[in-house]
Amino acid sequence: MSGTLPRLGIALRLALRELRGGLSGFYIFLACIALGTGAIAAVNSVSRGITDAIAAQGQTLLAGDIRFELNNRLATDQERAFLDGFGQVAVSTGLRSMARLPDGSQQTLAEVKAVDDAYPLYGTVETEPKAPLAGLLAEDGGRFGALVAPLLLERLNVKVGDELLLGSIRLRISGTIVVEPDALSEGFGFAPRLLVSQQALQASGLIQTGSLVEHAYKIKLDDPSIRNTLGPRANREFPAAGWSIRTADRAAPSLTENIDRFSQFLTLVGLTALIVGGVGVANAVRAFLDAKRTNIATFKCLGAPAFVVTLIYLVQILLIGLLGIAIGLAIGAVAPFAAFAFLREFLPISTDATVYPHALLLATLFGLLTTFAFAVLPLGHAREVPATALFREQSFDQTKLPPWPYLLSAGIALASLAGLAIFTADDRRIAVVFLAAVAGAFVLLRLVAAGISALARRSPRVNSPALRLAIGNIHRPGALTPSVVLSLGLGLALLVTLALIDGNLRRQLTGAMAQNAPNFFFVDIQSNEREGMVETIKRLAPDGKVVQVPMLRGRILAFNGQDVAKMTIPAAGRWVLRGDRGITYAQNAPEGSSIVEGSWWAPDYTGEPLVSFSEEEGRELGLKLGDTVTVNVLGRNITAKIANFRKVEWRSLSINFVMVFSPNTFRGAPHAWLATLMDSSASPETEGEILRAVTSAYPTVTTVRVKDALDIAGQLLGQLATAIRASAAVALIASVLVLAGALASGNRARTHDAVILKTLGGTRSMLMRAFSYEYMILGLATAIFALLAGGISAWFVVSNIMKMEASFLPDVAVMTVVGALVLTVGIGLLGTWRILGQKAAPVLREL
Repeated sequence: MSGTLPRLGIALRLALRELRGGLSGFYIFLACIALGTGAIAAVNSVSRGITDAIAAQGQTLLAGDIRFELNNRLATDQERAFLDGFGQVAVSTGLRSMARLPDGSQQTLAEVKAVDDAYPLYGTVETEPKAPLAGLLAEDGGRFGALVAPLLLERLNVKVGDELLLGSIRLRISGTIVVEPDALSEGFGFAPRLLVSQQALQASGLIQTGSLVEHAYKIKLDDPSIRNTLGPRANREFPAAGWSIRTADRAAPSLTENIDRFSQFLTLVGLTALIVGGVGVANAVRAFLDAKRTNIATFKCLGAPAFVVTLIYLVQILLIGLLGIAIGLAIGAVAPFAAFAFLREFLPISTDATVYPHALLLATLFGLLTTFAFAVLPLGHAREVPATALFREQSFDQTKLPPWPYLLSAGIALASLAGLAIFTADDRRIAVVFLAAVAGAFVLLRLVAAGISALARRSPRVNSPALRLAIGNIHRPGALTPSVVLSLGLGLALLVTLALIDGNLRRQLTGAMAQNAPNFFFVDIQSNEREGMVETIKRLAPDGKVVQVPMLRGRILAFNGQDVAKMTIPAAGRWVLRGDRGITYAQNAPEGSSIVEGSWWAPDYTGEPLVSFSEEEGRELGLKLGDTVTVNVLGRNITAKIANFRKVEWRSLSINFVMVFSPNTFRGAPHAWLATLMDSSASPETEGEILRAVTSAYPTVTTVRVKDALDIAGQLLGQLATAIRASAAVALIASVLVLAGALASGNRARTHDAVILKTLGGTRSMLMRAFSYEYMILGLATAIFALLAGGISAWFVVSNIMKMEASFLPDVAVMTVVGALVLTVGIGLLGTWRILGQKAAPVLREL
């Protein structure tokens, strides 16, 4: 130990002295580390900023300290008295309905929200014009006031002061909504907001038996300290209430969860960029040590132990790595300030940016581990070469592995890198699969490079000198083949995967899904309206097929008597338990589904309640035949036994339910009906006539045009795809940087080759053709690998995870091949042009 510390001091001093020579040869090293670290730091900083803002403004976003939500029913007198006992209560009611022009010429779906005089308990509704909310929603001359989202004005081509019809009443548009404080906690809406008073909603006649309505009771607690204990107490005192309870510290759980998941995905992509950049680190370190071979030899000849020599250059590499990390951290620290300025238009939260140390620390750890893991192996090669060989050889012998301590150190660093990614992931299974895929891709790319070299070595002799030289360059010792394939292959494969997934989703939305989907969904049909409404539809679409089913709402409370809130549910199945689900009953198996296990009940079945469960969701939840499911419907807890599992084709967009109950389960229960219209021959004009006829004759029925919903889904998919492509571009940029570094690191050997060939009579044009052929062959081979690997990955995701029909897209293939060729040939020739201009004499003197 006494001899180690002085050696460390000497190594540090010599390392700092050598760094005075500048960072020549390390610019790509710095760019790779800065890019990957910056991506991870930026993604996690922005994500942390949004989730912190949601948590800090929970009361405003929830418009209360705690929220109790009931579906399709109001709180009983006892339940309301219980809630009133803890503070001031504000009641809001939400549903979807059709907003219409008085002349019947236009109508659009609207997210209707009715509020009372106490709303909002926290925050402020900002409107244009600015005025008290009560006055804007008040009744005046038989017309209730209404506030609307600007999008609704645009869709109906109306302005403030005009009139709308909602249900059976006439509304006056008194202003537009600028800020709705609790919009995030209400969840995502497919339609623009229409805000009215509770009195207006009651007068509209929209709330009828079985209507799909959400009643939210928000409380401003007299004693905020009971916030987290009030929910369990409410469930104990009213076990059959079936209310969904949310506190201010979880004001928008779905948004927070989605942000965390998207952040995890982008972090993994950033980590991919960092790992790809690690190849650039290895290339840069190898080239750096090659240039320093005389220095290393001098140190060894002067008696410096191999440990000290290695440490001198490890310190230099880590210091340069820290500089790259610092640049990345600066990018990550600035990212929230830029992102929040943009996000203020979309997220109604006060997102004042700051620096997030936890996100920056995480990025620092990723950067340091990557730098060390990819630098240690080249250091091992340099350590083992004797001084005499260093003076004689052009570069290090990389054909054999470095000593086992270096291999072990690199393995530990890579394992730590993977462990950190898995430990910090929201869904660790996805992280494991992602990292395994990246590791597999690296191994596969090595095999691809070896295969290309083997094919080149065994290729028949060609007459063209330029092509023959290109083929020889591909398989010779020290060839660029492994570096080019490894650097470009992973980034291209990732880009191809994402492009194919995005393309397949768009094709489904605009192609098969749109063609096979119903034209309309009709919601909240009352029993006494069914026949008349079907006659109206059939009159306008005589060839159309109308399907009707009873519709209720229920929330799953327990499986086999065990509270689902206390169970560990896999991520894939959690959506089934989130809030209320649509449920139905049927005598016969639903059209478009097939029984895969168990059997359907008899049409006249009168025994204990039975339920048919969706096969995929049941498997994800760990259910089996004979298990029991407890559901709260209209304030009653109903327990049914699973009689069978059905295969459900969700992508058909026809009427499908996770749970279908035996008819005796809900005998006598009030409910509405759900219907669809399928008419492939209906023109847009016919659909418009149907929409106007149904909404005019049955104003309480909500009519959803499926094409409009698919258009909105397509827009959302486009925005999401843009963000995903941008993140994938980070990995591709890292690949390009690594490619440039790999080509630059081989310039020394190429310079000697070019000079010798020119001395022996080779012309510049012939050498340029030879290098071009080489780069074209490598680029084409890499593109083929990217297409195969990306195509298989996209097929797996689309077919096995998204359960859709996967297709190969030729345009993606063409763009990948062209991109790979442009990158490899372009970057390669940029460096080669300078090499071909070298004077022969100085180079020949060094040989």
